[in-house]
Amino acid sequence: MKVLLIVLATFYSAGGCAQQQPAIRSDFPDPAVIRANGKYYAYATNSGSAGKWSNIQVAVSGDLKNWKIVGDALPLRPVWANRDFWAPHVLYNDQLKKFVLFYAAETTDDKEGKAIGVAFSEKPEGPFTDSGRPLLVRPGFEAIDPMTFKDPQTGKYYMAWGSAFQPIRIRELRPDMAGFAGQSKAVALVQAGADKPYGRLIEGAWIDYDHGFYYLYYSGDNCCGIKAHYAVMVARAKKITGPYTRLGSVAANKSSVILEQDSFFVAPGHNAVFGDGAGNKWIAYHAIPREDFKKGSYHRFMYLNRLVYKNGWPVVIKETTVSIKPE
Repeated sequence: MKVLLIVLATFYSAGGCAQQQPAIRSDFPDPAVIRANGKYYAYATNSGSAGKWSNIQVAVSGDLKNWKIVGDALPLRPVWANRDFWAPHVLYNDQLKKFVLFYAAETTDDKEGKAIGVAFSEKPEGPFTDSGRPLLVRPGFEAIDPMTFKDPQTGKYYMAWGSAFQPIRIRELRPDMAGFAGQSKAVALVQAGADKPYGRLIEGAWIDYDHGFYYLYYSGDNCCGIKAHYAVMVARAKKITGPYTRLGSVAANKSSVILEQDSFFVAPGHNAVFGDGAGNKWIAYHAIPREDFKKGSYHRFMYLNRLVYKNGWPVVIKETTVSIKPE
């Protein structure tokens, strides 16, 4: 019998207020976290923060508190890409019996624009082998930030992506996950420009399903650097393809934001939602520690917080973290 021990721990600053601590204290942008083989695996955009450059960073933890960056999930660059690999998402396909990695990259032809690739591995840490061609190529920033989700109502897989000043879109995938389903079409889920002050552009889609609702998380409006201004927003729907209702269209404060800057960090966003095996849900995201930001350092660290659904909408619980002993 597997036993999960849950330990509540609250962190305090010298002033007595809850202190938000990074889970990974190094450059680990656009994190995605999955649970596999009794452990937790986190994937992130390319960086050299672990002392060696990685196209797709991968870290592992047994308790969500102690993380170790273990290498590069995509050590061999695909033939169609030449630089910059970011926004990875990994899931396990039980029919293929493989872990599948989706990611964004720059194509070798600058005129083609950016692209989304797909790669496969028998192990969650990789190495992943690219399919040999991009799944989607679009001009500008339209083919970025992929997230793939298995619809619990139909068993079909869908990929959401995008997308700067364009809508975030979704489309059904083929069973082999290397292309789109033949008769499927891309559907726009949420439009840019609707959520002020963060919705000028939107990106970083993530879908979670809870009690009959599909929750679409997305971020805007500037992830990085000295002008970083970023937050997580949410919309929900009864079908995976929508129509989606933004939180801001029904909330008293007219805001869709569920996570934004505070006294401890700047520009939180590009989140993932996952379960810990004990019935708890978590939100992973990157943010810049405020003290670092003041000093001109803009590395984005990974943070974790509990996530609960109250009155039909998600709420981020910043005050507590939960450590789970390995199964």
